[in-house]
Amino acid sequence: MSKQVLILSTHPDDETLGAGGTLLRHKAQGDAIHCIFCTSIFQDEGFHPEVIQKRQEEIKQVSDAYGFTSTHFLNLKTMRVDEYTRSEIIGKISQIFQEIQPNIIYLPFAYDVHSDHRIIFECAFSCTKSFRYPSIERVLMMETLSETDFAPSFPHQSFIPNVFVDISDFIEKKCEIMSIYASEIAPPPFPRSIENIKALALYRGSTMGAFNKNGVETNATPKYAEAFMLLKEKIL
Repeated sequence: MSKQVLILSTHPDDETLGAGGTLLRHKAQGDAIHCIFCTSIFQDEGFHPEVIQKRQEEIKQVSDAYGFTSTHFLNLKTMRVDEYTRSEIIGKISQIFQEIQPNIIYLPFAYDVHSDHRIIFECAFSCTKSFRYPSIERVLMMETLSETDFAPSFPHQSFIPNVFVDISDFIEKKCEIMSIYASEIAPPPFPRSIENIKALALYRGSTMGAFNKNGVETNATPKYAEAFMLLKEKIL
């Protein structure tokens, strides 16, 4: 049975960095995929109209590339999410949750170094109570290059993945989509580079392992994966 999959992208590109291959896999499996772009850029915040227009075009291209069933915009000011009340943000997210009735939700990591990520996680996670949102079956946190990896490495605030998704068939498409965000990528050692995206996926793939139930390697070629932390799962 197909699922309603929803991802919260704090900033445009987070959806691709954190779960691009997984979203493409969901789509290939017949699931409906939805995206909430949480922040936007505005002229009165110092962004040139041409930059704003280019960003809107990028989001449209990315949305088309994924084939999102729906896209939603909270239109919060980027890098200034802390200026909004929690109740205001929760209200916006809750309305979308009620509309979509998602089964699977991907959230930013709770302790990402960027405060925008942390606030979006906190507000979105408050919208996962089963008695108010009974459609939700699974909630996961994703890792985002340049945010999750730069978070303080305290034991109780570290990203320790326990779910791995094989994206070997989708890694090239993920990188193509990320390249649409031209201003967000740069050559290594910049964290958000195509090389680093592939390196992280290769590392997560090696952690996941390409073995069958008898412990025998099933494929000698490199396996790429995305890693997540499972927060909730409802098994019926």
